[in-house]
Parts: sequence; structure tokens; C-alpha cells
Amino acid sequence: MTQSHSQQQLIENHTVDYVPLAERHGKARDLFTLWFSTNIAPLPIVTGAMVVQVFHLNLFWGLIAIALGHMIGGLVIALASAQGPKMGIPQMVQSRGQFGRYGALLIVFFAAIIYVGFFISNIVLAGESIHGIVPAVPLPAGIVIGALSATAIGVIGYRFIHSLNRIGTWVMGSALLAGFLYIFSHDLPVDFFTRGAFNLSGFLATVSLGIIWQISFSPYVSDYSRYLPNDIGIAKPFFATYAGACLGTILSFSFGAVAVLATPEGTEAMAAVKQATGGFGPFLMVLFLLNIISHNALNLYGAVLSIVTSIQTFAGNWTPSIKVRVVLSALVLAGCCLMALSASANFISHFIGLILALLLVLVPWASINLIDFYLIRRGEYDIASIFKADGGIYGRFNMHAIVAYFIGIVVQLPFANTSLYVGPWANLVDGVDLSWLVGLAVTCPLYWCLATRSKSVQAQVAYAK
Repeated sequence: MTQSHSQQQLIENHTVDYVPLAERHGKARDLFTLWFSTNIAPLPIVTGAMVVQVFHLNLFWGLIAIALGHMIGGLVIALASAQGPKMGIPQMVQSRGQFGRYGALLIVFFAAIIYVGFFISNIVLAGESIHGIVPAVPLPAGIVIGALSATAIGVIGYRFIHSLNRIGTWVMGSALLAGFLYIFSHDLPVDFFTRGAFNLSGFLATVSLGIIWQISFSPYVSDYSRYLPNDIGIAKPFFATYAGACLGTILSFSFGAVAVLATPEGTEAMAAVKQATGGFGPFLMVLFLLNIISHNALNLYGAVLSIVTSIQTFAGNWTPSIKVRVVLSALVLAGCCLMALSASANFISHFIGLILALLLVLVPWASINLIDFYLIRRGEYDIASIFKADGGIYGRFNMHAIVAYFIGIVVQLPFANTSLYVGPWANLVDGVDLSWLVGLAVTCPLYWCLATRSKSVQAQVAYAK
């Protein structure tokens, strides 16, 4: 197949519109490199260190819990990713087929907050890293440099993001393996294998953390698979995404746990990485900085797509140009930089707390999305209706999905254990947030019952076929 003119363009020219079959390109393995490289970064390493520092597991049980959590949660991100080639549209736009044209706006709003929150957190982290590597660069300047670099990647778009992560897979994967080799080839503390012990609450908390980590990617995972050929099927994108996301996060979480065990108890996670890797540490820090910037481009890209989706909801015939996407990226960049520059010292921890709280709204959405796509409509949607001003066969609001969604949020609240809200039953298992499990257990069967009993949904499925 010859490449079309749009494929050869440096800057991506599609936003929330359907990617025509003639412009599809790429291989399923691109999804492996994207999600593997994305997760070799400081944030998952710091999170992995919590397994030892907060949940007090030893190395053996910590590694089992890390692997189990990500392998379960990875099923969600992989199933969502496999929708992209079939649909050819971003994940949030696809939600119109489940919630209706206007009903999907609430999900888009929450997704935009998550994107912006992670973008700001990462440019602060990038600024701190630049200042730490080159002290002559002031922290505010480092924040701006990190933001501009991520924005440049996000503006260029889909193809460049995939290309960077193909390179990043080899570079970051090799660097992390070298870090493991360095640690295990030097003397380890006497309590390296015995510090901590099995405890049920710590084990379940680690498993839950892995599951939640993977679910957090689900609102935008198919944005990066929608250009793949339509005939690629479900299995290849599923397994490529699953393997990349699980392997990358398991390695990073494990590296964080190993690094803090290789240093005196109480050492801060990234300081432990520097200390445990000796002379290799500064080089590793530079690579982590580059990966923060590359990964943050995904957050900007997703934020802009969410904004475009919101505008396009009220302007059905509007298809934004490259110039509009560049302008929106610049506006998001400016706003996020202002917030980051005025942020307090503990901004990142507070914002991550907000993001984790917002996962309460993602679990029921992911449940409805997967049940609708795989069990009810079996991948058959009318793309033209998704872009019609009146919602076409999906209407402006789909009350079955909206009711199931809000009930799915409400039933989680008594079990929620976040920095913003702690429910009355939050400590059924001490220190473990099991709200996601309740959300899945209620939303999936509820939506199935409401949707399959609806004659309108059955008619929509028949129409789409």
C-alpha cells in the first residue's frame, strides 16, 4: 500500500474525525513499544517503592502482588486499545455511541481534567529534574523547557509519538535492565530479602494499585491504535497493548521496590535510585527526564482531543484544522505553565490525590464501554451517527448508560479511600481501596440488564450492522 499525502505530513492532520481506511497504517507492535516505553518513568518507579515503604511487603510477596495487579488491570487497557482499529475514532468520541452525543460530555470533562492534571504534574517533575541535573537552570525555566518540549511532540502528533516510543523502548528498557544488573552485582544490605513481610492488607493494596494504574489509561488508549488497518482484528492490538503495558509497569514498579531495598530504610524513592545505581545513576536520571517529556506529550495530546471533542459536540459540522490544534495546544501549554509556576511544593502529591479520586468516575465508564462494545454491539457502531448533530441512532442522551454510570459512582463512595474523601466502609481491609471492585461488580451487570432489555438498543445494533 502506498502512503497517502496525509501520512507523509509531519504534523498529524486528524483530530477527532474518523480516520479513513486509505490512511490507515502501522503495525500492532507499535502498541507494544508505546505502552512499554511510556511506563519506564519516575512516577511508576516511585509508586513501586510504596510496596516496601508504605505497604511493608518483602521483595518476594511485593513482586507477586505487583505482577498480579498489573496483569489483571492490563486486561482493561488492552480491551480498550483493541477497539481503535475497528472504530477509527478517539476513545472519548466513541463514548457517544454509549452515552449519546451530549451524555458523553461529562466523561470528556473528567478525562480532560485527568490529562491536564498529569501534564502539570509532569512538567513540574521535569522542571525539578532539569534543575537537579543542571543547577544553573532555575526551576521555573526548567518547568517551561519541559512544557515546551512535550508540547512540540504533542503538536506533531500520532506518528511522532509512536516513533519516539519505538526508540524509547530499546533505550529505556536497556537502561532499566542495566540498573537492575548494577544493583544486583554490588553488595546488598543484609535485610534486602527479609525487610518487610507478607500482610494481607499490603498485598491487596498493591494488587489494587496495579489494577487502578492500568484502568487510568483506558480513556485514551484507543487514540493510539485508531490509525491501524481496519482488518488487523482484535487479537493483535489486544496482546501487543497487554504485553507492553504490563511488562513496562511491572519492571518499573519492581525497580522502585528493589532500589529502596538496596538502600537504608527510609530513603526517598528517587534518591534511592541514584544511590543504588552509583555512577550509572546520573545517566539514568537524564534518560528519565527525556522519558517524562516524551510521555507528557500523550497528556497534552489527550487534553487537546478532549477540548476538540467538547467543542465539536455543539458544532456538528466543524472539523478543526492543524492550525486550530496548534492554537489549542498553545493555550493549554500557557495555562498549565502558569499553574505549574505558581504551584506549592506539595502540588504533585495533592494533584495525584485528585486524579486517584477521579478514578471513581473512570471505573463505571470503563465497565459500560467494554460491555457495550464487546457483548452488546460486538464492535458494530454507525460512525456517521456518532458525528450527527442530533446523535443519529444514539440520540442526544442514552439514559440506560447514564443511569448505570451514576449508580456505578454512587455505590463506590462508601468504600472510597482517597485523599479527598474517605467512605464509612473504606477500611474493611485496612489501607486498601476496594471501591473499584464494587464499581465493576455493580456497573457491569446493571448496564447489561438495562441495555439488553431496551428495544432501542437492539434496533441500533441491527441498524449498525
